Amino acid sequence: MPNISSDNPFQTVITTFEMTPGTCQDLLDALTDAYDNFISKQPGFIGAGLHVNDAQTRIANYSQWERREDFQAMLRTDEMRKRNRAINDLCKSFEPVMYEVAKSIG
Repeated sequence: MPNISSDNPFQTVITTFEMTPGTCQDLLDALTDAYDNFISKQPGFIGAGLHVNDAQTRIANYSQWERREDFQAMLRTDEMRKRNRAINDLCKSFEPVMYEVAKSIG
């Protein structure tokens, strides 16, 4: 489960995906499968969430990792490189960006 707090040392990754409504469910299925069967089993993985906008043209993915190197190592695996090629075919674009929590409210 992600822990959104400026007090933690975790690496936060927010990835946005742009797609058509016709491919949204296929992309959501591919991302869910990647998390259930591969990403969640990688060293350093803490948790993630997938969010779909009302128009089904964007998916936002929030994930946390113990260290930035854990996330980068997962991306470099043959398995994830293969999955990312398939994910890329389902969307117009996607961009993972690493963040540090500057402030949490509430």
